[in-house]
Amino acid sequence: MNIDSFKPMTVYVIYIAATPEKVWEALTSAEFSRKYFFGNAVGVDLKIGGAYVVRAPDGSLHISGQVIECDPPRKLTITFNVNWPALIEKLGPTLVTYEIEQAGNAVKLTMTEAHDRPIDDDILSGGRQGWPAILSSLKSLLETGEALVIKMEPPARMLEALKKLGIGTP
Repeated sequence: MNIDSFKPMTVYVIYIAATPEKVWEALTSAEFSRKYFFGNAVGVDLKIGGAYVVRAPDGSLHISGQVIECDPPRKLTITFNVNWPALIEKLGPTLVTYEIEQAGNAVKLTMTEAHDRPIDDDILSGGRQGWPAILSSLKSLLETGEALVIKMEPPARMLEALKKLGIGTP
């Protein structure tokens, strides 16, 4: 995969009072991720070409992908493909990069979502709603030991835009 053709469409930066190693563990551990990622469990084979999967609380496959870059505890780039029928075929792959940098006594976590083609803002609204909640919950968990409980549904405008493209959703 040529990642040079991917352009960032969503970028989030958050500062967390933790070590790079703890942030890395939170991003790559099923046990940790279940606490802040709405009950979803991340599984990563931490090598180039390794599998990246996110399982829903019921164990079903929610997201699948592949490790593109892996430099613990500094950088992880993965393909991030939501398991909805026709999504990848119509919209192409999503590339997610986590960059972890020491920033004084904290960690600067930058999460970038990139695509290899233009994506409508209505479709991007799902990630733009979900990522801040996920990253805020991660920050709370690492700093206080308690994840945030944020209940949300996919944005109606995203679901309508996907429907217009003939993409089924759960």
